[in-house]
Amino acid sequence: MSAHPPGPPPTALPGLLRKLAVDRLAMMRDAAALGDAVRVVTGPRKLYVFNRPEYAKHVLADNAANYHKGIGLVQARRVLGDGLLTSEGELWRAQRRTAQPAFRPARINAQAGAVAQEAAGLVASLRTRGKEGPVDVLEEVTGLTLGVLGRTLLGTDLDPYDSIAHAFEAVQNQAMFDMVTQDLVPSWLPLPVQRRFRRARRELVRIVDALVADRSSRIGEGDGADDALARMILAARRHADPRTGRRLLREELVTLLLAGHETTASTLGWVLQLLAVHPHVRDLVREESRRVLGGRVPEADDLRELTYTTQVVQEAMRLYPPVWILPRVARRGDEVGGYTVSAGADVLVCPYTLHRHPEFWEDPERFDPGRFDPARSASRPRYAYIPFGAGPRFCVGSGLGMMEAVFVTALVTRDLDLSVVPGHAAVAEPMLSLRMRGGLPMTVGAAP
Repeated sequence: MSAHPPGPPPTALPGLLRKLAVDRLAMMRDAAALGDAVRVVTGPRKLYVFNRPEYAKHVLADNAANYHKGIGLVQARRVLGDGLLTSEGELWRAQRRTAQPAFRPARINAQAGAVAQEAAGLVASLRTRGKEGPVDVLEEVTGLTLGVLGRTLLGTDLDPYDSIAHAFEAVQNQAMFDMVTQDLVPSWLPLPVQRRFRRARRELVRIVDALVADRSSRIGEGDGADDALARMILAARRHADPRTGRRLLREELVTLLLAGHETTASTLGWVLQLLAVHPHVRDLVREESRRVLGGRVPEADDLRELTYTTQVVQEAMRLYPPVWILPRVARRGDEVGGYTVSAGADVLVCPYTLHRHPEFWEDPERFDPGRFDPARSASRPRYAYIPFGAGPRFCVGSGLGMMEAVFVTALVTRDLDLSVVPGHAAVAEPMLSLRMRGGLPMTVGAAP
């Protein structure tokens, strides 16, 4: 008979529970230090933390039907509704079927020109703004990812909607507040975080309604529109209940706006910060970009040639995975790696700690893009590296996100020299994605 995973020593339990509320990354690091499978019991609640590739594979892929969304994403449903990130069951499958064609590799490759133009625009903006003093590069790349999202997936220009990023800041803060308080604080209380959320929610509703109205006026059932927003609008029109169809369309679009820009912006922030503090790696990226691209912008075929730049992005996502934690709830009792999992228990798979497991990553805290060279990575277990999640809920936008990250890294590094402002510390902030707290102020100069 299998046994439950071991629990933390009694002296460690209070610290783990406190960190679950105030420092979730530290809690996950502490849990991983206790072992590859840990069970924390507090009253009727049971929490399992699994930190091996084969355990992640079982929960996320092999027996994914038994594991629904859990801590954090349950709370996110209040602020995002039933979008692709938070929905379950047949609703999620229908939404995935609707969105998937917009992310086909052939279609994403056809968007390379739009991505490259946005990347070139970012370089120009950084060059201009850098003449006036330090620039918040995280804010700039957030604008870029929204621009790419609008052009490639929504068939529209998001520039007029410059309040989107600030609205999502309040949305994420509310989701994390709900997780920490376990929904015990009534939503009607006029707390600052809840007032900001209500204002942000109203603003997002205004924006998505305007986007839907604009895009609806330009599509029909037979015009071949294949972007994600057009496909969602057509699906809503065909819904048996028009009111429900409109509600789901709004919630799906809010989710797409958040997931479609936040994760890639976070990744780019970490890439550019890491390159700034590892100049020998930056120089290799610059050399590759100039050799492959010369003075032009990248095209889809260049992705195959920008191999080292791709490894840099992969290594940044190893250290700071955009999807930093994958929370689940066990619908039925299960066995993971020989350990019993109770029905109804919370189950956590954490890419942030899995990507630092010393059995699979030599010197795991070191920034070493070469570890993604095929010769070095061939023997590594597939599920040792899951920056976009895994299994049926693998991030549908991973291909577009990688294209954005590689193109931007190549062009920015080729043309500019970015330096972190002295005294600024890059601190990871575990929200719905792994953001950088306080932005990323950098000085901008011309590349040598």
